[in-house]
Amino acid sequence: MSGRKGAADPARSLALLWGSHGRTGRSGLTIRSIVEAAIELADAEGLEAVSMRQVAERLRVGTMSLYTHVPGKTELVDLMIDTAYGRLYDDVDAPSSRPGGWREALRFVAARNWDLYLRHPWMLQVVGARPVLGPNASLKYEAELRPLDGVGLSDVEMDSVLALILTHVEGTARAHAGKARVQRETGMTDAEWWVANAPLLGKVMDGGRFPVAARVGEAAGQEYEAASDPERVFAFGLERILDGVAVLIAGRRP
Repeated sequence: MSGRKGAADPARSLALLWGSHGRTGRSGLTIRSIVEAAIELADAEGLEAVSMRQVAERLRVGTMSLYTHVPGKTELVDLMIDTAYGRLYDDVDAPSSRPGGWREALRFVAARNWDLYLRHPWMLQVVGARPVLGPNASLKYEAELRPLDGVGLSDVEMDSVLALILTHVEGTARAHAGKARVQRETGMTDAEWWVANAPLLGKVMDGGRFPVAARVGEAAGQEYEAASDPERVFAFGLERILDGVAVLIAGRRP
């Protein structure tokens, strides 16, 4: 699923990530143009559609021309991810410069990452593995940590808080992407699916055996007009996480 199965040479991967992407080769290609074509392909057809051959066809060049710039798909996906990360923030202080302190800054971080996954759902197939050690990924980490610097948390706690936020975003974005995929495949919206299935479920689900599940499921279904609502779960869960971080910070103050 990940598209990063190959064992890449770490030194070469880092050189690619941190090197110049605008240098033009004999074929007229640049690493930047290759990566942009791969991102466009993944956005349109999913990560499984991205291959060196398909990217070459999109660029109207021979496949071997790509290999003079990028060794293979493993390195290409790393470059794609790092490039996408580079578009998250206008500058490294974008989160920490927002009014409202650390809490508003983390809301901003969560929202930007949520939007990133909506624009590039293929990234959900690769995040969670070993991190991409590129310049934009490093800048992202720096930008997202800065709002927590100096609020009373230890360095490890800062890292853990950020990981908690980003893991929550990733999980709810994955659920959102799954719903969108099912809707495309079935041609039926969640509301339509719920209208068709809720009455049937009510007939077969024994309220005496599952009293709490029946009551809560019915209330949630009526509220969501669906079996679930990832966007609402994202917003609700984010606020509960921030509430917990506030308690942690308050406990560090003398």
